[in-house]
Amino acid sequence: MERTQVAAVPQKRIRYRLTRSQRLLPVLPGFAVALPSQILFWLDGEPAGPGLVPGLLIWGVLLPLVLIASRSFGVTLTPSEAVAHNLRRRTIPWSDVQAVQIESLLGSRTVVIYEAGGRRTRLRAPTTGFLSWDRGFEEKFHTIGRWWLDHRGPDWVPVPPPGVWWGGPPASHGNPYAPPA
Repeated sequence: MERTQVAAVPQKRIRYRLTRSQRLLPVLPGFAVALPSQILFWLDGEPAGPGLVPGLLIWGVLLPLVLIASRSFGVTLTPSEAVAHNLRRRTIPWSDVQAVQIESLLGSRTVVIYEAGGRRTRLRAPTTGFLSWDRGFEEKFHTIGRWWLDHRGPDWVPVPPPGVWWGGPPASHGNPYAPPA
């Protein structure tokens, strides 16, 4: 099949997950503490530290558990909805989505879906940050936004933004679902 014919066939679903390095990142601090302490025991002349066997058992269970559990984190785009896979699975119909934007939190950038009722869902993937870099983040964000625009339906209308609390920051004039500047 030619490349133009492949591109013309619409996809039924798209799935974005955390990258392998992003899944390993949560266990790195444990390695940073456990490995130097074990080296110090060996430098003192002791064959093994007091917690070597339990520590190896914990790491032997913890590492595969974290890798398996975080493998499902991400988002699945279907023609009718976005399915956010976090600790709990959440289904968001495209007709309820009011905006898809990038938000920064603690140095990492994530994709956030704003719904008509004012609820926002921060997606676990795609995400990018200092240590958890994703080279395809911008492309994935634009794909999610384009998927929403293409599948929200012809009768979709924007809903007025949620009300602003008295004394709270004013709503943005450009996009009502944008975070305050």
